[in-house]
Amino acid sequence: MRRVVPVFLAITAIGTIMAIAVVSALLGGAGKQQSGLSYCAPTEFGGNWSASGAAQGESDAAKLGDESRQIVAMIISMGKQRNLPAKAWQIAIQAGRTESGLRNLNYGDRDSVGIFQIRGMHGPLSDRMSIPWQITWFYDTLERIPNWEDMRPGDAAQRVERSAFPLRYHRWESMAIFLISQLAGDVEPASCETLPAPSTVAQAAIAFALGEIGKPYVWGATGPGSYDCSGLMLIAYRKAGVNLPRVSRDQWKAGAYIPRSQAQPGDLLFWAYDTRNPATIHHVAMYLGNGEMVEAPYSGKDVRRVTVDRYPGLLDYVVRPTA
Repeated sequence: MRRVVPVFLAITAIGTIMAIAVVSALLGGAGKQQSGLSYCAPTEFGGNWSASGAAQGESDAAKLGDESRQIVAMIISMGKQRNLPAKAWQIAIQAGRTESGLRNLNYGDRDSVGIFQIRGMHGPLSDRMSIPWQITWFYDTLERIPNWEDMRPGDAAQRVERSAFPLRYHRWESMAIFLISQLAGDVEPASCETLPAPSTVAQAAIAFALGEIGKPYVWGATGPGSYDCSGLMLIAYRKAGVNLPRVSRDQWKAGAYIPRSQAQPGDLLFWAYDTRNPATIHHVAMYLGNGEMVEAPYSGKDVRRVTVDRYPGLLDYVVRPTA
């Protein structure tokens, strides 16, 4: 275990005192706003699945110490001061929880320190241990990312942090939403709803996909005479009243994440060249239950019903599409 150097403790204490002062001045904010909070992935790479994402978020938040809660409050207050939407606060909270447990650490990988594990190239140690400086750095970096507002919060956090494990930021979606709803009284969370149950929507999507068995695979096709893998998922769920993105890598972001061991009929299965990196997803299929799926496989093969264990690179999580 590393020994804590007193000067770091002093810097941390100063940052905490500043955080409390800023929170007292700013956290009340102005009138109520739309939160922009989104998704809710309570079990992404850890945690125990519960019936409600909100319940998991509350449970995760209850494990935070005073230092972490003060840091969250300052993330929120400084985000308000910059007139950033609540989604930006959510992204910063998820990043901080992943990188440091929302603590102002004086150590990390190589020369990384602080809440967001900021490397030495970004500034002197005295700056990188200052809580206000770190939060400013995070928001400045986030705002330079094109279209960050349209990204899933965990994906935006990854763009700031550039981790070798890009999926891990999703784990704290529900916790971030819960904390914001508790600490920012003028924000109404727009999401973190109860996990959608397998439904008549999924049943309708399955029925359509099974009805297309025997039609040829054609890359880029979305029916009615032929399909590619994501094209079949797109049209099957569209017929059921849910609009999915066009390509498999974007369909990965189109619902709640669920451990594959708890998959239900209608959930989407994904394959990637690198299972740690969703940017390498190359195939999607629809789970039917009992270890089977329906898919539009590849050129030369027709839409078919087969067992799930057909290819390497199956991701450990499935996506349950939501309207």
